[in-house]
This record gives sequence, structure tokens and C-alpha cells, in this order.
Amino acid sequence: MGKLDTLYARLPVWAQHIAVSSYGVYWRWLRFGLGFKRALAEYIARERFSAEEWRDWQQRRLRELLTIAATEVPYYRQTWGEIERRAACAGHLAELPLLEKDAVRRSPQSFLRATAERLKLYVFHTSGSTGMPIATYWTRAEMQRAMALREARSARWAGVSFNLPRATFSGRMVEPDAESRGPFHRFNAAERQVYLSAFHLRPETTRRYAEALAHHRVKWLTGYAVSSSLLAKFLLAEGIELPLKAVVTTSEKLTREMRDSIARAFGCRAYEEYGTVENASFASECERGRLHVSPDAGIIEILRPDGSACLPEEEGEVVVTGLLRDHQPLIRYRLGDVAAWGAERCPCGRAMPVLKEIVGRLEDVVTGPDGRQMVRFHGVFVDQPHVFEGQIVQEARDRIRVRVVPADGFAEADAREIARRIRQRLGPQVKVEVERVDRISRSGAGKFKAVISRCDETERACDIGSIHPEN
Repeated sequence: MGKLDTLYARLPVWAQHIAVSSYGVYWRWLRFGLGFKRALAEYIARERFSAEEWRDWQQRRLRELLTIAATEVPYYRQTWGEIERRAACAGHLAELPLLEKDAVRRSPQSFLRATAERLKLYVFHTSGSTGMPIATYWTRAEMQRAMALREARSARWAGVSFNLPRATFSGRMVEPDAESRGPFHRFNAAERQVYLSAFHLRPETTRRYAEALAHHRVKWLTGYAVSSSLLAKFLLAEGIELPLKAVVTTSEKLTREMRDSIARAFGCRAYEEYGTVENASFASECERGRLHVSPDAGIIEILRPDGSACLPEEEGEVVVTGLLRDHQPLIRYRLGDVAAWGAERCPCGRAMPVLKEIVGRLEDVVTGPDGRQMVRFHGVFVDQPHVFEGQIVQEARDRIRVRVVPADGFAEADAREIARRIRQRLGPQVKVEVERVDRISRSGAGKFKAVISRCDETERACDIGSIHPEN
């Protein structure tokens, strides 16, 4: 637990609101400004490109990025041979090797271009979608471009904006006390943003969440798909009406049942986002319900096991090359996800590629002894430098097994910190066993599940089966 987190946890609630708002002032300066406005105008201008215009734009940008990688980035200079370097400078992406997450995890700074040393960089640590901690480095301009992309292609497509009051479900430890009786939100006045705790959401806390949204006149909700869906189901069960303009979901697959719950509870549509914490790709749902890839955010390849490109509607491995960030470029980066291209052009008229389906992004829900349900639970591994990989296995409501592939320096203090974080989320009565392992088993696609729930269905507070993807 960082020093700032420790200080935050000790503050009274009113002071936590002030702390969140104070950070919000800095966060707004970092993400929104002249760079944001310029990038927003550019994204909007490119939105109606023809397919040919997109190909030309993307090829120019790709050649520029690959040249940077081949000449300025230590990792690629050391691992690419002469053939790969020539292919990169010519813009021939398919002739370059695939990049494993393990390489980025072990040495993220080796992916920084030489000029990055002279710039102000912001580093963010994340557990990633597979429980493998990764450090990403950003310039302020890159952060503003990322936010401008979300504003142009996600929020505005859903009929909302980051200028409107919003609420967010994320992995932030909004309420540090696992036994808290509320409130379960904190307010960022600088952005009129309500941070909602994803770790206290259960039927008996539903009204406190609804009161927070109503009090701050929230217009739209964004963040974890499962948390948004759970809140919707609990609201429906309590007979609470809470109209919003839109719900924009991230991080997990948005299923038909989840869309239905959200529509009935909030009186609006749910829109899906698909991206990566490294901002190596981005896809968002248009007004006609299709998931469009933004070609100016990154190049998505969907590949067969032999490396050849999949046909439309054929499922394959997702490999991405980020075009938005060029100070830590990720070239042909293996996400471990599975997806399929759509076969038809979207009736909205945009000449942007359409993903038919994202497979395998929905994680098992962890259920606490008191019935609270949480997603993205592998956030307990964030800022754990001595954890190479981690997996959460829920064996019962009050029993968690944590499998850890230790990095150098892992000690009992690290194990105690992991256990503390889990009890902070689930309650002090939960038994936590931290197990050191040499490796975590993978699926046939080479991906392991960061969270596994083995609770019997009868133990759960609501119908978790409706959260999982359709067969």
C-alpha cells in the first residue's frame, strides 16, 4: 500500500472528498487542455474517412512508428535482425515477430525510445487483464490524445460527454474500510465525477449508490460492465428508477442480459468499449450497435495459430500495434484475447472495421461472505513489484487462495500485503492463503484466468449465470 493510499485511508470521509477533488484538478490539467482540444478536432475530422483514406493514413503512421522502433527503441534494436529492421522501415508489419507480454513486464523501460529520456513521463502500474503487472509510460500529449479519442468515438457516439456529470466504476479503492456502512462514493468536484466503489456493491447497499447518483445529478455511467450490470439488477429488485443518458462499459464483455438490465434500470442504452490498458488499440460501439475499431488508435490483427489472418467471423488471437503512443511503442503485441471480424459494413456509414465479437474478456465474479460481488479483483496485484504473475482462486465465500509466481525479493511481507488487500475488499473474516508457484497454467491460447470462482452457484446472492457470455 503506497504512502498516499495509507494517508487517504486515515482521512475522514469529508477530507477524502477534498483529496479526490484536489487530485481531480491535477488530473484534469493532465488529460484535458489545448492538446486534448486539437486531438479531438482531428479524431472527429477523420471519422468519416473512406476506406482508402484510412489505409493511406494508417500506412503513413505505421511506417513512421516502425522506423522509430527500429532505430530508437532498445528492445527492438537488440532483438530485430537486419531483415526485421528493413521490413520495419518499409512499413511491412506482417514480417515482424510477435511481442509477448512477458517481455514488456520484465523490462518496460527497454521499450522507451531514446528521446523519451528528455521528456516528462508519467508511469502507470496496472495488473492488466490477465493478472500480469505491467508498467506503461506516457507523455502528457499521449494522455490527452487518449482522452480525446474516448470523447470523440465513445462518449459522443453514446450521446454524452466528459463535460457532463458522470459516475465511474473502476478498481480504485474508493472506500478503504471493507466493513463500511457508507457512503460508498467519493466526489471529484473538478470533473463533476462520482467515483463508485466496486467492492461494496450488494443488495443492501443499493440505495446508497442510487442516492449518490441522484444527489450529484449524474448524467451517465462508465466503467466496469459487470459492476454496472449488478447495480442495474439491484436497482430493479429494489424498485428504484434512476434515469441516465447512457452507460458506457469497459473491461468486460457486455452480454445481452447485461444490456437488458441496464436498459430497464437506467432507461437508456448501454454502449461497449474495447481497449487495452496500454492504449495499443481501441474499439467503440456506434449508434447502430456495431463495435468499430479506430484505425488511428492502433492496428488490430486477428490471427490463426499459424500466424495467418482470420477471415470475417472466424475467431482468432488478437494482436495489436499501437499508433497512439510512440514513446513506448508496442509492435504486434499479443493480448491473449480472442475475437472475430464482422462480415458486413455497418449501416452507420463509417468505413471503420467492425468487430463481430470479443471472446474471453469476462472474468469470474468474486462473492464476499455478505453477498457483495466484485469484478477486476486482480487489482490486488497493482504496485506489487515482487509479484511476477498472480491468480485469485475463490474456493468458498470466506476462503481465497492466491497463486503467486514470485519475482526476486518476494517475502512474507508481500504475502501479508496481498492478504490485507483481499480482506480490505471482502471483510476481515475471509481466510486467505498465498501459495507460491513456479507457473500458472494457461489455456490453449496461452492465456491464464486472473480470477477463478469455484463457489457453488447456490452460494451466490444473485444469478451470476446471467452475467456470463451467451453460449
